[in-house]
Amino acid sequence: MRLPTWLAQHLAALRALLVFTVLLGLAYPLALVAVGRLPGLDGRANGSLVEVGDRTVGSSIIGQSFTDADGNPVPRYFQSRPSAAGDGYDPTSTSASNLGPEDIVDTLAANPDDSTQSLLTQVCRRSKAVGELDGVDGGRPYCTADGVGAVLAVFRRDGLTGPTTRVVSVNQTTPATPFLAQYEGVPVELATPGEDYRAAGATIVPIRGDAPAQPAVPADAVTASGSGLDPHISPAYARIQVDRVARERGADPAAVRELVEEHTTGRALGFMGSPGVNVLELNLALDEEFPAR
Repeated sequence: MRLPTWLAQHLAALRALLVFTVLLGLAYPLALVAVGRLPGLDGRANGSLVEVGDRTVGSSIIGQSFTDADGNPVPRYFQSRPSAAGDGYDPTSTSASNLGPEDIVDTLAANPDDSTQSLLTQVCRRSKAVGELDGVDGGRPYCTADGVGAVLAVFRRDGLTGPTTRVVSVNQTTPATPFLAQYEGVPVELATPGEDYRAAGATIVPIRGDAPAQPAVPADAVTASGSGLDPHISPAYARIQVDRVARERGADPAAVRELVEEHTTGRALGFMGSPGVNVLELNLALDEEFPAR
């Protein structure tokens, strides 16, 4: 007895569903788990966890912050680069800030909690903080001395042309002091929270200032990686931290520099990417060689 066509089609679909469920829902995932347990691959499959004694202290491929409960850098440790993943190095929220080089104007609100910093101001604040922590010049082009983007809203009599009639430092508000006293002979004002100067007809003008073309604070110290999880910093960023770490641990700076060299990896395949320093592994080596006083 032949089954009705509609019933035969439904039974065939059910068989296909069962077969692919077994293959792709059970066999394939279990095969991948088995491959991940092979010698040489098991560490990577488990997240390349780093163990100290009976404690898991982190991962060699996922970065972490070395800060106290209030988010302040712990001076005896090398510091990681910034992270835009969640609250910082959150592997469940891996991401970049999605802010680009044209993001230079802060959003200033009457309630500071509602204000947002532009990418330029974030870079300026980070550079200033790193400079103060490590005793180097934290100045950067297009940054004010108080660590915000040096950006003006310039109003002209005829819109985009004509004499300048009004100038506002858009990223500074009370009680700051304008980073320029005058621009084209016109006194510079502080910004008023909530006011959109671009919409009011101003031209946005970034001011380079007199900072060196090659800042002492390297780029990776002030910008996050694309994933927000990069465990490495550049050798240049590690070098400016050596004296501070050595001082905090009562160690010889030359010995700390030697540890940095030991934990610096070269370019992939000899030509791809840039050399990097794994911060967690370096800090663990520091704790072993030069325990904190």
